[in-house]
Amino acid sequence: MRRVAAMAAVLAFAPAMSACALVDRITGHRDEPLVAEAPGQVEAVHAAAIVQDQAVFWVSSNGCTEKADLTPVVRRTGGSAVITLRRLKEDRCLEPRAEGVEMRWTFQEMGLAPGSRVSVENPYQLPRG
Repeated sequence: MRRVAAMAAVLAFAPAMSACALVDRITGHRDEPLVAEAPGQVEAVHAAAIVQDQAVFWVSSNGCTEKADLTPVVRRTGGSAVITLRRLKEDRCLEPRAEGVEMRWTFQEMGLAPGSRVSVENPYQLPRG
């Protein structure tokens, strides 16, 4: 019964927590610091792919988004890595690109070994259009 009450208390806070944070709160396990402590804001992506030792993201742009405006935060968990793309600088231009823009980072740029197992933690958002 105590376990059910504890789960209910955790689930009451679920809307404010990411899925990973929720699982970690329930299990009491965390390999690295929370991604929430990283710089900037988590960026919703239109698409993401890991190809040829590169992370490729399609993100929204109001016309001025540059690679320097975003940063991939890498968290290692066990034998793999989780990438969370974060926006450091808001795009305040007034010419939205319906299809968004493509941004790429090599594994080398992110400090990952070639062939690393990688997943992406960002939420997905349909392109405007």
